[in-house]
Amino acid sequence: MDITKVLPEECLSLIVSLTSPRDACRSSLVSRSFQLAADSDAVWDRFLPSDWLQNVSDSSSVQELSSLSSKQVFLRLCGNPVLVNNGTLLFSLGKESGKKQYVIGARRLAISWGDTPAYWFWKSLPESRFPEVAELRFVWWFQVKGKIEGKLLSPNTSYAAYLVFKLRNSTEYLERKVGFERTVEVSIGYEGTVGEQKRNVLLDPSTKRKRMKVQKDITSHLPRDRGDGWMEIEIGRIFNGDGDDGNVVFYVQELNGHIKAGLIVEGIEFRPEDSR
Repeated sequence: MDITKVLPEECLSLIVSLTSPRDACRSSLVSRSFQLAADSDAVWDRFLPSDWLQNVSDSSSVQELSSLSSKQVFLRLCGNPVLVNNGTLLFSLGKESGKKQYVIGARRLAISWGDTPAYWFWKSLPESRFPEVAELRFVWWFQVKGKIEGKLLSPNTSYAAYLVFKLRNSTEYLERKVGFERTVEVSIGYEGTVGEQKRNVLLDPSTKRKRMKVQKDITSHLPRDRGDGWMEIEIGRIFNGDGDDGNVVFYVQELNGHIKAGLIVEGIEFRPEDSR
């Protein structure tokens, strides 16, 4: 028996809405009845965060998004992050789950000496999704801190936070032999707990062999090439319950007085663990 000829479209839509975005797309290939059901707003409203419109309300894309079907909105937010909060925050959805994900732009971070041109300067880059990124001239005392409200994140979801950055590849930088060949300290947690769980990571992948020979016992992790012109290094992971635990706070720092230069910071990405 062909159930698509027995069950009304709203029943098929309910069944499909209990699956996943990927399964909904697959089910639309079964038959014309399933396609109509699987493409309906009733299905994709279940996959979209209930506050998605609120998240993009100050974006230049809000009118465009408001005119789309729920499925089109979902696919648009998965494939093309939207700049919000005066261009300091990127909002998108995880392709597999529809969970909310964000990139906190450098302008929204607390960068020590970030407003002092002798140490940091701000510029635009064609490969960046933000109007501005921060480039480090040189400092001895390096610290980048930030926070995001737990209620902005999807509830009952594990998130990984990443520093999105690159190292300036210039003759001046290479000749001065300064940079991030030493480890930096990273940590993440809710306010009042940040720093309780911390670890050391390497931002310059070329120093792996040297560092591991010198200190084989060090807990170090290397950055990953994102394939979009940037690298990322994991800061840590956190579980967001009901979103009522306050702000999630994080930092990246190296406070030992060793001169550092050549780092370009795009931002901090909060990505649900099942989004890639």
